[in-house]
Amino acid sequence: MYIWFTLLAGLALLPALLKTFFPYFFHDLIYIYKALGFGIRLNKYKRKTPFYSVVDCFLDAVRKHPQKIFIHFEDQTYSYADVDRESNKVANALRTVAALKEGDTVALFLGNEPCFVWTWLGLAKLGCPAALLNFNIRSKSLLHCFSCCGANVLIAAAELRDAVEEILPALKEKGITVYLLSDECSTDGIKSISQKIAEASDKPLSPSLRSNIHIRSTALYIYTSGTTGLPKAAYVTHERVWAASFIQGVTGVTSEDIFYINLPLYHSAGFLIGLIGSIERGNTIVLRRKFSATQFWDDCRKYNITVMQYIGETMRYLCNTPKKDNDRDHKVKIAIGNGVRADIWKEFLNRFGEIHVRELYAATEGNVGFINYTSKVGVIGRVNILSKIFFPFALIKFDIEKEEPVRNSEGLCIPAGKDEVGLLVGKITRHSPFVGYAGNKQQTEKKRLSNVFVKGDLYFNSGDLLRIDHDNFVYFQDRVGDTFRWKGENVATTEVADILTMVDCIEEANVYGVKVEGHEGRIGMAALKLREGKEFDCVTTCSVLANYLPVYARPRFIRIQNSFEVTGTFKIKKVKLVEEGFDPRLIQDPLYFLDLTQKKYIPLTQELYKSITSHDIKL
Repeated sequence: MYIWFTLLAGLALLPALLKTFFPYFFHDLIYIYKALGFGIRLNKYKRKTPFYSVVDCFLDAVRKHPQKIFIHFEDQTYSYADVDRESNKVANALRTVAALKEGDTVALFLGNEPCFVWTWLGLAKLGCPAALLNFNIRSKSLLHCFSCCGANVLIAAAELRDAVEEILPALKEKGITVYLLSDECSTDGIKSISQKIAEASDKPLSPSLRSNIHIRSTALYIYTSGTTGLPKAAYVTHERVWAASFIQGVTGVTSEDIFYINLPLYHSAGFLIGLIGSIERGNTIVLRRKFSATQFWDDCRKYNITVMQYIGETMRYLCNTPKKDNDRDHKVKIAIGNGVRADIWKEFLNRFGEIHVRELYAATEGNVGFINYTSKVGVIGRVNILSKIFFPFALIKFDIEKEEPVRNSEGLCIPAGKDEVGLLVGKITRHSPFVGYAGNKQQTEKKRLSNVFVKGDLYFNSGDLLRIDHDNFVYFQDRVGDTFRWKGENVATTEVADILTMVDCIEEANVYGVKVEGHEGRIGMAALKLREGKEFDCVTTCSVLANYLPVYARPRFIRIQNSFEVTGTFKIKKVKLVEEGFDPRLIQDPLYFLDLTQKKYIPLTQELYKSITSHDIKL
């Protein structure tokens, strides 16, 4: 009797003991249970014949609840059945007008609006991969993005007609067919297609039209900026689409939730986690053209939003809005995203209430990721037995000056220790592949790191520096190489430098990101070497950048130098420049600031510097 009593008493104390000595045991257990469940589902889909895609999942949702609202957009609502019918029209029209068939890649140049959703769905029903073009890019970058995915058809929004016309001669030369989502278009070489879609049949399409699609087929091309300068088209397979769609479920989102998408649909976050995740869950989305801090919570209250997405800047913008008595008057319970600083994270929770912030780490093309499924502030995830088994990764010592891994006498990489910053690498296996970039073998190979721990092994080089503490929490530290992040966008320094050297007065450009107190990421800055006998042209430089680059990629600070410091292999050094930043007191070289209102660069004085650092001037 005594033994049974002792045993029962011990069992009663077990939860308290686990909480004391293993405080995250139950968090780990719940996460592993959910993740394993989704892993089993994915494995089931892999083996199912015919292949069960996200399109089939959507069609099941249509059959299950046809009248359920799928999309709220501005003052319009669209049910699952509405979107199904519209996508059928798109597919039937494109089959007839463009003779599209399974395997044909189509580039989408559209903003955040419902037609983006049903145009993509229509293509998916035909078995056509879609290349999601960033609607901010122009000219050379736009043409590059279009070309590298191998698309023969471009579908563009009516409001983006000017951007298309700018590259139209090159598109014509390549034999590309261009369709504009408008009722009419007088431009030679651009066909309007809205009327054809409106007149097309809304009857379902046969699954046989996509019968050769399988788990490893390319579903999408999503663009990511990298060290080459121009964006790279990452292959996104159906397997990766499914894996990303499960993020909502892992974080606790259900079919009853209402999901707010105000991030661009051409990004992985908005499209894969937001849109595709909502299809997998069968829930309702609220779609917005772009993020608005002033209308964010009004939208949440209007639509009873329960799940929001964010990037680091999103939360900072929300925290910077004037405080109101109804700040906590909302139903948002989960926030999914990445890139938020710990201090902003805390401020956000203190002001807007107990929202479960699910900070995650992932790359569109990467083979390793983390998610913070605990309530710990400031971490991007947690190492557990599941991640070690199914997605083997490591942090290795990295030389920031040389921008390369540190290797031992045998030529192998050295693991970083606990609480030591290291480069994240993910082992390339059948279960965690790295497919690479379309039309860019060189950059694909640059992302592969061999002879990491044993001769002949192969790892994906994330290009990110992370740290894992003694409690197995993972922290993001910084990016390496030639890419920095600003306003939630990756900025490739080589691309910006190439554009700068188009300006007549500039001989060389060294572009990098510098930190600004109170802002996430790094803002663009460029050190310039002028041509002999030339002076810096403040107006033309601004004009050229505006023609070729979105606002977030234009350097806000310019530093004029007589010469650049280079390495032994003639690579321009950046580390010292990054450290020096843009403080006129520390820098003797002439400094300039990009004044967007005057549309020119103006001298950066000490007074102007103070206004920027005190946030009197908005960046």
